Amino acid sequence: MGLLDKLSACLRLRRKSANILCLGLDNSGKSTIIDRLKPANAEVQLVTPTIGFNVEKFSTIRLSFTVFDMSGQGRYRNLWEHYYNVDRLRISVVKEELDTLLIHPDVKHSRTPILFFANKMDLEDVMSSDTLTNTLKLHDIQCKPWSICPCSAMTGEGIQDGIQWLQDNILEEMKRK
Repeated sequence: MGLLDKLSACLRLRRKSANILCLGLDNSGKSTIIDRLKPANAEVQLVTPTIGFNVEKFSTIRLSFTVFDMSGQGRYRNLWEHYYNVDRLRISVVKEELDTLLIHPDVKHSRTPILFFANKMDLEDVMSSDTLTNTLKLHDIQCKPWSICPCSAMTGEGIQDGIQWLQDNILEEMKRK
């Protein structure tokens, strides 16, 4: 335990903890986004397809996150509920998976915030975040806070904005409990 950790513990300034599920279809950039959240001095590894799931940890000033990076390959999607590049050809699959997630009892009856990273915005001819919002019918999600954040996992643009929104909403939900 470092000096700042000891001081924080004495002053009861410990960071609150949050578990996060990172879900999305295969090749949508989940692991690359998570790599962008690691400290600058962390060893960055070659991103390969996630098999099953990986667990990563990172912290902001106010929260300590544990992120479960769930494989997006079809045969692993049934694992998502145990932890609870959108391309134009697969948007219907994304909508189906989202609908399945939202009706799961662990998600349906909670106010857990949902952040959608609209990744790969650095590429040409991608769907805008407004088009994604309408196509996925995100405005129909009324029982929990949600946000869509355009980003690029490759450049890092937009990722911190999404994490800031998520942190603020998690802390707000913790206050309610």
